Amino acid sequence: MKTFVALFALVAVAVARPEDTYNTAYDNFNAKELVENARLLKNYGKCFLDQGPCTPEGADFKKTIPEALKTDCAKCTPKQRELIREVVSGFQSKLPEVWAELVKKHDPEGAYKESFEAFLHAKN
Repeated sequence: MKTFVALFALVAVAVARPEDTYNTAYDNFNAKELVENARLLKNYGKCFLDQGPCTPEGADFKKTIPEALKTDCAKCTPKQRELIREVVSGFQSKLPEVWAELVKKHDPEGAYKESFEAFLHAKN
């Protein structure tokens, strides 16, 4: 009986505790390959803008974009921070019009612009 109570308590704590980081399933995502392939990058942009279909990865990324933007990626692992910086840099340099649409969609008032720029240029 004690084992059951302890197991139940452990499950309750795990369920009640908010996640400290985003799902690490995509930490090995090849952001470099995405950024180097203009067609693929554009398709991800369309996904994020609700203008086209999403890959399973794209759909998951799309769900975290608003919160990550508002919190400067506070729940991101170091690897996720690196991947986001690489992908954002790709959008900014290769598809600036898509980047502008993403900014307009997720930060139309520019409320997060300064803090997100600081995040993009940070080293951690």
